[in-house]
Amino acid sequence: MPHKTVLPNGIRIVSQKMPHVRSVSMGVWVDVGARDESEAQSGLSHFIEHMIFKGTTRRSAYQIAKEFDAIGGHTNAFTCMENTCYHAKVMDTHLDTMVEILSDIFLNSLFDPEEVERERQVILQEIGMVEDTPEEHLHILAGRNFWGDHPLGRSILGTRDNILGFSADMIKSFFSQFYHPERIVVSVAGNVDHHRFVDMVGPAFAAIRNDQPLPERCVPAIRPQTQLHKRSLEQVHLCLATLGISVTDPRRFAFSLMNTILGGNMSSRLFQEIRESRGLAYSIYSFIVSHVDSGLFGVYTGVAAENARQTIDLIVQALQLLRTFPVKSAELRDAIEYTKGNLFLAAESVDNQMVRMAQNELHFGHYIHLDEIIQKIETVTVEEIQALAQALFRTEQTSLTALGPINKKEFSSFGFKPDAPKMKVERGQR
Repeated sequence: MPHKTVLPNGIRIVSQKMPHVRSVSMGVWVDVGARDESEAQSGLSHFIEHMIFKGTTRRSAYQIAKEFDAIGGHTNAFTCMENTCYHAKVMDTHLDTMVEILSDIFLNSLFDPEEVERERQVILQEIGMVEDTPEEHLHILAGRNFWGDHPLGRSILGTRDNILGFSADMIKSFFSQFYHPERIVVSVAGNVDHHRFVDMVGPAFAAIRNDQPLPERCVPAIRPQTQLHKRSLEQVHLCLATLGISVTDPRRFAFSLMNTILGGNMSSRLFQEIRESRGLAYSIYSFIVSHVDSGLFGVYTGVAAENARQTIDLIVQALQLLRTFPVKSAELRDAIEYTKGNLFLAAESVDNQMVRMAQNELHFGHYIHLDEIIQKIETVTVEEIQALAQALFRTEQTSLTALGPINKKEFSSFGFKPDAPKMKVERGQR
C-alpha cells in the first residue's frame, strides 16, 4: 500500500514499496505546464526542463551526466500541458546518490546565461525535428485547430521567436513564480522504505518557500473547423478531433474502453477496417487527451492523397456507428480484458507505479487502488459507451486537420448523418 507524507510547506511525498525488485524510480513532479504560460511565455516550461540539467551551484552539466552514468542510472524529464516531471531510475543500492543529484538539480540550478544560449540552439533543433516529422507536427497543428488561441492550442516547445527571446532572467522569474511547494509532488516506487526516503528528501525540499500569486487556469472553448496544410510529402496525414472529457470525469472508464474498441489496438474497428480490410494505411489509431477541465478525442492516420477522402468518410462512419448501435457484449468484454491486462502489466513496472502515484495525487489528492479501477472498468455497460459517443461525436464539435499533398476538393465537407452508415465493420456489430 502506498504511503504519503506532507511536508510543512505543502510538498507531498508518496511512495510504493516493491520489495521484489532491485530498482527504484523517482520523480519530482510540478503541477505546472504549457497551459500556464501566457503567449509571450510559451515555451518557458519546456525551456526550464532542459535547463534543470545544465548545472547547479555544486555540479556542472557534465558532472550531472557523469555521476548518473557512473551508477548505471537513467534520468530524463518531460513537459506536458499541465505538469512537468524530472525523473530518474537506479538500482536500489544507489538510491542515496539519485536522491542527492535530483534534489540538487531541482533546488540549486543556476540557469547560467551561457548555458541558456547553448540550450537555445538545442531547442530550436528540437522544433525543427518535430516539424520534419509529419505525424508529430500534425498533432500540434490539430491541437491549435481544435483549441484555437487557448494555451492548450499551442506547442509545448514554444515558438522560434519566443525561444530566441528568452533570457536567463525570464527563465528564473518563471521558475520562481510557478514552482510553488503545494504544486510539487515527489513520487518514488521500488525497493524503498517510505520513512527512510522522507528522511532523505524532506530536509532539502522543506526549505522551499513561495508566496507569489498564481494565475488561474481558464477553461477552454473549442473551435472546431477544417484546416488544411499543403506540404510536399508522400502521404496526407489526417487528424480528426472531437470533444473529450476531463481526467477526473466519472465517465473516463467508459471513455477508455470506447477508445480501445474504436482504435486502441490491432483488433480495433479502425485498424481492422482501414488497414486490414482495405489496406489504406499503415498506421491508424484513436487517442485520448484529458486535462483537468477538458479533453479531446482524436483519430490519426496517414494515407495516399487519392485515398484521403475515402479514409475520412470511413473514420466518420466508425464514429457514427458507435453513436447509432450499442457495441456487442463480446466486443466490450474483450476491451475490458485488454485494458485490465495493460493495467496489471504496468503495475509490475517501477516507472509506471511512480507515474501513477504522482498523477493520482495531482488529480485526485489521494491514491486510487488498482482494484477500485478494475471494478469500475468491469462495470461499464454498452449503454454507457453509446451515450458517451452520442454526446461527443457531433459535427459541431469536430475538427479535421490535414497535412500533405492536399486536394482541397476532397475536403469540402464531412459530418455525422442521421442515416445508418455503410461500413464493412457494421456487419456483425449489432
